[in-house]
Amino acid sequence: MCSGSSFCGAPKPGAWTNTDFIWNSLSSKKSEVTRGTGLRFGEKQKKYTASRIDGMGANEMDLSLVQEKAQKVYEYMKRGNAGLTRETANAVDHDPASWGMDIEDWDWNAGVGMIAISDYYEKTRKPEVLEYMVNWVARNKHQCEKRDHVNYLTPLAIYPDMHLRTSEPYYRETAVEYADWVVTNAGRSKRSKEGVFYHGASVSGEVWADTVFMALVFLSRTAKLTANVNMAEQVNKQLLAHMQLLQDEKTGVLYHGFHCEGNHHMSGALWTRGNSWVVIGAPMILESIREMTKVPDETYARYRRLVDGILKYQAPNGLWHTVMTRPDFYQETSGSAGFAGGIMKAVRLHMLEPGTMANALKAMEGVIAQINPEGAVEGVSGGTPIMPTIDAYGKLTRYPTLYGQGLTLLMLSECIFQEESRRTRNQVV
Repeated sequence: MCSGSSFCGAPKPGAWTNTDFIWNSLSSKKSEVTRGTGLRFGEKQKKYTASRIDGMGANEMDLSLVQEKAQKVYEYMKRGNAGLTRETANAVDHDPASWGMDIEDWDWNAGVGMIAISDYYEKTRKPEVLEYMVNWVARNKHQCEKRDHVNYLTPLAIYPDMHLRTSEPYYRETAVEYADWVVTNAGRSKRSKEGVFYHGASVSGEVWADTVFMALVFLSRTAKLTANVNMAEQVNKQLLAHMQLLQDEKTGVLYHGFHCEGNHHMSGALWTRGNSWVVIGAPMILESIREMTKVPDETYARYRRLVDGILKYQAPNGLWHTVMTRPDFYQETSGSAGFAGGIMKAVRLHMLEPGTMANALKAMEGVIAQINPEGAVEGVSGGTPIMPTIDAYGKLTRYPTLYGQGLTLLMLSECIFQEESRRTRNQVV
């Protein structure tokens, strides 16, 4: 319910660009931010803590620590380490060799990593990061092919911004070519009866939460770059339709997938990382299209209900278990990072109430505790198709991956941007 709240319906375009309210609003929630973590500055665990409560009761970010962690996470991504081998993986693990740290493989895994690196550049403007992206595209653009699966679209999400940064026609032309191909090719046989994109040829007839991030982020950014209102409206409809098909009416949380012919949610898992693709993907998408097309109030309402739902499952240390309804399963870092980064961005865009920042900061502390000294994000479950049973989700091997690094870097970059913006404004005042 949303009765009597200024957060009912759609936020006004451009609202809440000033983030001072975010941090100031947390002074009354300081016990919530650190409850259960045992983390305070001056203690042994200082290196894992990203927020502190100072003597005046105001919550401030340890910006230097967040910047340090972000740089280490980024540097680790460039190493190109492989994932597991089949010999060292569990029987339920899917494609553990390429879905690890192989950043030269044109797929969703590297794509999530590159989206995060692009966002890191956008938030920090480090020239060496832009240089890395230019070189990465030069090395790997030959792998860009039109394939009947949304996962191969993910790396293209950096192309619209790369065009704006470099003025190279290749980026714009390629983004437009592939976006038009997706919208045209995803005809009746590639969609559900509701018109929702199937996740891909190998899973025809299935709608996945993952598609929101893997395909719609790219399409929304291309729509904005080209001022293509029809494409923006298509993305608008896809986002809402995914939430309508996947959202559990009882909890507000999303199921991992929906089987269109069978009319059921398959294994029925309320999977953390699957939900995080929407929690962080939706504000990225709506930031691009909301001034081009009217976003339905239902989209915002379902998004708030989703976040309200996941917050009920947050553990005292800030993280979430890999299946939210199974506290006996391991806690999963990448999905927790996606929640934290998504909530931060959604609050900035006036999609969520400021009070939810306390949960985001608590989650960020938990995630930072999983970044090892080399910059690898630990506690990340391997690549996860819709598993045959809920129990199978709890058996996946955990190891560093580009999507784990990426979701963590997105979280840290958003934090850096908001805190630097706040400090700059305070200096001006």
